[in-house]
Amino acid sequence: MKPNVVVRIVASVFILSLGMAILGAEDGHDGHDGPDGDASRIQAGFNYARAQGIRLNLKGKDRELVGLGSYLVNAAGGCNDCHTAPPFTVDPYEFLGAPKQININCYLAGGTPFGPPGDPATPVSRDITPWEDGKPAGLTFSQFRHVMRTGEDPDNPGQVLEVMPWPEYQSLIDRDLRAIYEYLTAIPAIPANVRGVPRES
Repeated sequence: MKPNVVVRIVASVFILSLGMAILGAEDGHDGHDGPDGDASRIQAGFNYARAQGIRLNLKGKDRELVGLGSYLVNAAGGCNDCHTAPPFTVDPYEFLGAPKQININCYLAGGTPFGPPGDPATPVSRDITPWEDGKPAGLTFSQFRHVMRTGEDPDNPGQVLEVMPWPEYQSLIDRDLRAIYEYLTAIPAIPANVRGVPRES
């Protein structure tokens, strides 16, 4: 092979590699998080759980999905705000820069009313912790995915959940929904009636 041809091939490979690196940087993908960019979110999910004192049961669980699920539930989804009553024991809204501590004694056990307290028509947030069967809210993954995609009330088929912001979550990819579900299977179960809301069987 002539030296000019070798130089052209090497230059072409270099330019192609440089172009791919620039396109990757513009996508926000720096190549350190793997092909799907989840490593930093997984770690952030575990860091949050550790900092807040959430004991996770990882036995038999997909560790990466649990970490990603923690990130989606706690950092992106804000599930604690509605599904924990009250959501914080140290209120981050108290003043600018205030620390926060989630209420781990009833973390995601439901009980937040969305209307006049005591009115039987008032919707109340559900317990989404693992029930006695180990399933979050007593739902299989297929049932959970159905609720998140359609908003159908699992206790009242044909009825739409009134308060749950399912339209925001219905476009999540299956892997994200699976990660949320896997995380919810790993959090501590909260005994029924902690917030006065009976757990349905």
